[in-house]
Amino acid sequence: MIIFLPLTFIYKQPWAIMNNEFPFSNFLKLADNNNDNDANPSLLAKKSLNNNDLSQDVFESKKDEKGNLEDIKLIEYEILSNIKASLTSQKYHAYIENCLSLKSIELEKINFSASTPFIKNIIQTHYLNILKDSVVSVLGKEYKINILVTSTNESLSSNNKNILKSINDSCNIIPQISSAKNASFSLDLTPSHSDLVTQAESELIKHMDSDQLNIAIDPKKTFSSFVVGHSNNIAYASAQAVSKKPGTLGEYPSLYIYSNSGLGKTHLLHAIANEIKHNYPKLRICIMTGREFMNEFVNSFQSNTNLLFRKKYSEEVDILMIDDIHEFKGKKGTQDEFFHVFNELHGKGKQLVFTSDQHPTEIDGISERIVTRLQWGLCVDIQQPDFETRIAILKSKAQELDLFLSDDIFSLIASSIKKNIRALEGSLIHLHAFSSFMKTELDIELVKQALRLNNMAEPEDITLDRVAKVIAKHYRFTIVDLKSKTRKQELVKTRHIAMYLSQKMTKSTLSEIGSFYGGRDHSTVINAIKNIEDRLKIDVELSRDIVTIENNL
Repeated sequence: MIIFLPLTFIYKQPWAIMNNEFPFSNFLKLADNNNDNDANPSLLAKKSLNNNDLSQDVFESKKDEKGNLEDIKLIEYEILSNIKASLTSQKYHAYIENCLSLKSIELEKINFSASTPFIKNIIQTHYLNILKDSVVSVLGKEYKINILVTSTNESLSSNNKNILKSINDSCNIIPQISSAKNASFSLDLTPSHSDLVTQAESELIKHMDSDQLNIAIDPKKTFSSFVVGHSNNIAYASAQAVSKKPGTLGEYPSLYIYSNSGLGKTHLLHAIANEIKHNYPKLRICIMTGREFMNEFVNSFQSNTNLLFRKKYSEEVDILMIDDIHEFKGKKGTQDEFFHVFNELHGKGKQLVFTSDQHPTEIDGISERIVTRLQWGLCVDIQQPDFETRIAILKSKAQELDLFLSDDIFSLIASSIKKNIRALEGSLIHLHAFSSFMKTELDIELVKQALRLNNMAEPEDITLDRVAKVIAKHYRFTIVDLKSKTRKQELVKTRHIAMYLSQKMTKSTLSEIGSFYGGRDHSTVINAIKNIEDRLKIDVELSRDIVTIENNL
């Protein structure tokens, strides 16, 4: 993995170059204009740092200087790699690969070369924002994008070659060539039913495969697109508090969110980053996976650039966000380096946010001093979503996809997929693709077929007796205790929870619930329900218990 430090760091501190505080030459090797009489057009440009010649706008670089060409190629590689991650392989092969290249970087402008006017038009019309984001991601600041056209005499442009390759990859092409003169192709572009089903399923696979090494802030993952329920309300509120007042400005300079896979912790991580980016645009955000941090450290160790690695985090990061920090387990060298980074940033009052699949104390292979530091701040968890939250998530995703489904279908899916929000949303992505490719409206039988729910039993009706049994077992009381007149504090709390869930999850009236629990009147039930609703707003343990009981029901 190639490590780049943002160039804005260099631009904002030119004295660092003059005083040799920063090894600028390791990244951009610039030649002296005064000694370069036969220089070719510049490959890289910067404002002159010579006090005697401040009017010069660029440094000229000799084309035969191998270092400059390598710098350009390295930056180009990183930019194109980011673009590749944002496009389908067909689009990337058709319009970017061998069609777009980096030529030079100036003060406020970056120059690219397109292979044809057609390619230039396609990029400016459809992919300019992706190109801008990639430049910012690699170079650390925004540039004006300038795209030039490179003239070519090739009979078949690189773009046409890529399109042909893309077609060959995705279509059934049968060449029937007896000679070059009468070469022709027979295209069978009509997909079979099996092909359409495979395409629909591939959309689901793409959604479920969320492992990405190079994370950029996902603009779609915001607080407004996060569905809040009892299972995640504490984590949501904590994340919002951090985004409004990061670092020493707020109450939680260190936040640790943990949950099983697919329950929304990564969504909250990006939501925090998006909100801070909006509220505090000058703060420098570093968001990455635990594996990416580890790879970056290993590369710096192998290339003997450990000091640059530490300097990047100690001097250039205001917000450090690491997803899946449990990736550090068993990696002593990475843990040691993270220990120093954590201490440095925490001591400076920077904001730290981490996610994991376990509480710090439950991660095997993590040193005690790392566990201690991960617990310095606020640790919150996300539980499995309850039925109502799952329905809300499905409806929100359906609205985003412009997919119409009946309430029966939402209930069917929410009853079938209980433990993973990513799988829950993935089911709708699958149905959306299925409906689009098959050109058909979705009914409950088609949904069962598409999601393979044919053999699933209908959900069992929840009764007052069933609710009482599950709650009694969870809190280690008996049903007789719940129905008794005993006023012990713990038992009263449990009885109130039983009444609350009975009203929420059964079709019973308030009078029927009161009668079931020892002949109490409906006003007692109302007070019990209100008491639990109020406590759920502030009691993390109670929220966790409610979610667990609902899932057991």
